[in-house]
Amino acid sequence: MRKILVVIDMQNDFIDGTLGTKEAVEIVKNVVEKIKSYKGCKVFATRDTHGSDYLETQEGKHLPVPHCIKGTKGWEIQEEVAAALSEAGAEIIDKGNFGSDILARRLYEEAGAAKEEETEIELVGLCTDICVVSNGLLIKTKLPEVPVKVDPDCCAGVTKESHEAALLTMKMCQIDFCEQ
Repeated sequence: MRKILVVIDMQNDFIDGTLGTKEAVEIVKNVVEKIKSYKGCKVFATRDTHGSDYLETQEGKHLPVPHCIKGTKGWEIQEEVAAALSEAGAEIIDKGNFGSDILARRLYEEAGAAKEEETEIELVGLCTDICVVSNGLLIKTKLPEVPVKVDPDCCAGVTKESHEAALLTMKMCQIDFCEQ
């Protein structure tokens, strides 16, 4: 079984920065351990990436909180997570919105390259209710026959309630939970 890990938006602004939460801080250790458990496997990471014109964008008009502005401390991946990703040789993909078609395409290429070998994709990161669910649905759409899983202990949402709602949405769309 070929396993691929996708680490979504584990950036300073989402952990303890402008949009940070206590729950996001609490999952950092779990995410680092998860990355380390994928030694020898393919690891991808996404980085929410906005420009100085963020407030003029559709997203910025709905969420008028500048965050993950390219080149800022808030845009950077949290230090411990970044170190684990570097050690894993992760491929980092910058994305300008919730879901990344580039990520879905890269995963399609990776799974297609291993047609003889069964592939499984696991998702972790932030925020469960926005970017994790968006990417999960894009990946499942692009790769409907590939098992996709999410680890609830390695994800956090904007609120606990929206985190749970996103997990339920993913489950309804055949994205399973990891063994706890």
